[in-house]
Amino acid sequence: MKLLAGLRFALIAMPTDRAIVRYLESLGAVVQPLPANLAGLEGIDLLIDGVGLPALQVQGWSTEKIAKQFPQLIHVSVSPFGSKPDVAGFKGSELVASATSGTLRLVGDPDRAPVKEAGDACTFHADMVAAMGAMAAWFEKARGGGGQHVDVSIQEVAFNRNVSSILAWQFDRRKLHRAGGAINYGGTAVRCIWSLSDGWCFHSLMTGKFGAPANQALSDWMDECGAENPLQNVDWLQYNRSRLEPHLRQIWESAIEKFFRTRTKQDILTEGRRRGINASVVATPQDVLADPHLQAREFWTSDNGMRMPGHFCRIKPGAPAVPREINRSNRKGPLSGLRVLDFSWALVGSITTKSLGDLGADVIKVESRGRPCLSRIDVQVSASKPGNFDDKPWFAHLNTSKRSLSLDLKHPDAMTVLGPLIDWADVVVENFSPGTMSKLGLDYASLASRNPAIVMVSGSVYGQSGPLAQEWGIDGTGAALSSRTFLTGWPDRDPVIPGAVPYGDVIVPYVMAATVMAGLVAAKSLQQGIHIDASMYEICVQQMRDAIIASQHGEVPERQGNEDRHWFRQAVLPAAGDDKWIAVSIRDEQQWQTLCSLAQGEDIASWTATQPDSEIVSRLQNASIAAAVVQDVAETLADHKLLSRGALVTLPHPLLGEFGHVRTPANFSLSTPAPYRAPGMGEHNREIVTSICGLDTQQLAALEAKGVFR
Repeated sequence: MKLLAGLRFALIAMPTDRAIVRYLESLGAVVQPLPANLAGLEGIDLLIDGVGLPALQVQGWSTEKIAKQFPQLIHVSVSPFGSKPDVAGFKGSELVASATSGTLRLVGDPDRAPVKEAGDACTFHADMVAAMGAMAAWFEKARGGGGQHVDVSIQEVAFNRNVSSILAWQFDRRKLHRAGGAINYGGTAVRCIWSLSDGWCFHSLMTGKFGAPANQALSDWMDECGAENPLQNVDWLQYNRSRLEPHLRQIWESAIEKFFRTRTKQDILTEGRRRGINASVVATPQDVLADPHLQAREFWTSDNGMRMPGHFCRIKPGAPAVPREINRSNRKGPLSGLRVLDFSWALVGSITTKSLGDLGADVIKVESRGRPCLSRIDVQVSASKPGNFDDKPWFAHLNTSKRSLSLDLKHPDAMTVLGPLIDWADVVVENFSPGTMSKLGLDYASLASRNPAIVMVSGSVYGQSGPLAQEWGIDGTGAALSSRTFLTGWPDRDPVIPGAVPYGDVIVPYVMAATVMAGLVAAKSLQQGIHIDASMYEICVQQMRDAIIASQHGEVPERQGNEDRHWFRQAVLPAAGDDKWIAVSIRDEQQWQTLCSLAQGEDIASWTATQPDSEIVSRLQNASIAAAVVQDVAETLADHKLLSRGALVTLPHPLLGEFGHVRTPANFSLSTPAPYRAPGMGEHNREIVTSICGLDTQQLAALEAKGVFR
């Protein structure tokens, strides 16, 4: 289905192969040549620029005239630091945006300079946020609203990924550090990258019931191979990755390392998958091209004999239906009045519905004490305690602007509550393992039989179909299988985790949210419901498009540290002080000579190592060179470029007090969304059941007595 068939858009200062362009085209939108003057914008639905409003003014594109002459035009800006006038002169790049967001500082080996993630990670992420913003504006316009400007800062979007780092600083004044092939969870670093005999794999021991079977499967495999195994007799249901004693973790990881060095990539692909261990191969771009799963899902398109990443989501048409009118509520934002039934957990689904809720939708989160979200149980800061579902600031960040309904979905009387909610909803969001919703009687066909106009979106690591659909996977899996992990790091060392915080987990939600809004508009004209199938693996491969193409041109892509083919020179250089760095992107030979002149003939790294980071950056920026301090979390929280955008929203919390929450990182000219705090488990049971489901207090009490609200 081409949800955006008929939508026409134009570009200013943005390449035609940028991710947002490819996303819109994948849904049927058509890019038009940039007109020579304002009059040529007649007939254009969407204008996208890559520089921000102040730079457009300088280039002769009067944003005031655009808005006045074309009041129905949706104009989206995606730039390094957004369109605020006070950042107009600050030169940016992918590396500089990462440096100023706090992300770059957390990537790489601790004994070397921070290292950039493979490809255009921050820009790709921002493009997906911009797509979400564009579609939110498109949805609002379709309901009778006008055009508007949507502004996205690449720096802010990258900053949004740093929730764990932000929380550690806000609550414990603790700074996370880059850990190479490990990820920081709370107060510990859990190793995830392991050498095989012929490559690498991604593997981590997961907490509690979510990881217990896979952790035991690894222990059993080690035993059967006669390997040293300190994992024997562990009660995996009690294991918590955030609280394992450091000396014990070292013993465990040493034994796991020795075991994996005896295995091959093929062993992981076959025996590892058969046993159900939480491991995936760290794939090369060539491996990605040969993957039968992507072929089975018809992911690739052909361009002059080259395989190119195709869809961002698979769209499945539903039965004929007449969607209801979605009237605005009293909440602010472009999605005011939209009704969302949320079966999300962990990050992908939670961020999807957070985005919808922050932008004005009424979101009801269906959850259970019997299977609580990982973010309700993972203790990351000292203010949180094991066993309390409501004191986790991680959950609070991921679940703003929602109401909570605690419900045992397996209870035979659950449908007494769910049935009316299915009738009520415009959208259903879920990110369980494929097949789970079907077992619960809540798959798309079942929902559509009751509410044919429903737009449902399912997010998973591999998608709802294909040979890997039922396999284990998490955020690190998408990075490993897409070649993101393989291409992040130094050429003389093992790969490192491409991001100290999840990547696929925070990209997929914006693709899901954007496609939901495109689907809602299309459903009205097509008169049918829609099921959207989003795969983290496929979206990560979209981000690695350049490497995939290069590998088909005879190149063998390898890790390049901080170098980038799009820049004449690029590096992270030392500055004066402990673990102080600056990021520099040199456009051409002239800029390189300017830098050499500033260093007065001294070796560049030796010169910068004696200078305060902010002073060097100021001198380079004054010379129109893209440069920035590689900021830590405290520095990002004080960065005026982020503060001026309101990147953190202070919200109250009944157990944790007031603290800053990351917002959905897009500005809309027609309204300023007003997110509200995340709910306690089951906080809104009575309100939802009586006001939406039509049950009285006696019926509510009877269901409570039966254990339905668990």
